[in-house]
Amino acid sequence: MIINANAKVKKIWTDKMLYVMLLPAMIYFFVLHVWPIIGMKLAFYEYRILGTNVFVGMKYFKELFSTPIFSQVLANTLIISAMKIFLIFPIPIIFALMLNEFMNGKFRKAVQVISYLPHFLSWVVIAGIWFEFLSPSTGVINEIIQFFGFPTHDFLTDKSSIRWILVASEAWRGIGWDSILFLAAILGISPSLYEAAYVDGANRWHIITRIVLPALYVPMVTIFILNVGFIMNAGLDQVLNFTNDSVNSQIDIIDTYVYRMGLLNGQYSFATAANLFKSVIGVVLVLSTHFISKKLTSKGAW
Repeated sequence: MIINANAKVKKIWTDKMLYVMLLPAMIYFFVLHVWPIIGMKLAFYEYRILGTNVFVGMKYFKELFSTPIFSQVLANTLIISAMKIFLIFPIPIIFALMLNEFMNGKFRKAVQVISYLPHFLSWVVIAGIWFEFLSPSTGVINEIIQFFGFPTHDFLTDKSSIRWILVASEAWRGIGWDSILFLAAILGISPSLYEAAYVDGANRWHIITRIVLPALYVPMVTIFILNVGFIMNAGLDQVLNFTNDSVNSQIDIIDTYVYRMGLLNGQYSFATAANLFKSVIGVVLVLSTHFISKKLTSKGAW
């Protein structure tokens, strides 16, 4: 036992520079992801700027569930997240399959680079682009509508279209970046499988359905489980940049509700309770989806 411990210590010391390089990432996750978990206890206390916080148990959770607006906020969160999960999830997979079919390597790389770029833009920039794109006076979409003789339409203030705009802008931003994992799995397929398939007379459709898609099965299951776990995160940055008084009732989500109640109204304990509720539901969904997938397909997130 002592020999093994000494060997591990020696190994760590040998690779000390690698651990030093890892240190900034560890500090980042501890400060921004681990330490805030301790602060979640504020949901069970009445926050006081001066003096000691008073333990109030489930008081703020009872207030949260009895607040009329919370049911609408929760419904908006689930609807928007479900639309993003089920409508956007297949798009990066299809995009990766299309990239794999490009025989010209330079053209494929160019398409990849162009498709990756929106991922690195902030939602402020993306919202500005979409505002210009959908502008009722100068937007491309409305110019096309006018060309065919129809009146212009302000999509950004239309309650029936704003959720679809959120989904479309999210898909546009993430299609290239989200396809990386699937494309890597495709490129990792052994060339001998393709050669054997061609020898047996398989066409491209057979190769895609019998070789390529099975190779994507594990990453598809993993990403879907993680997406379900984030169903309570409908996109705070995105909603804040796309919201306005006309459509706020349709896209007011838990994150914007927490932001409004906590940072704007100063109800820190109440906002913490709402955020803790969201986090617990997310953990339960990840675990449930993982174990159900394990049971049915023997594949899970881990």
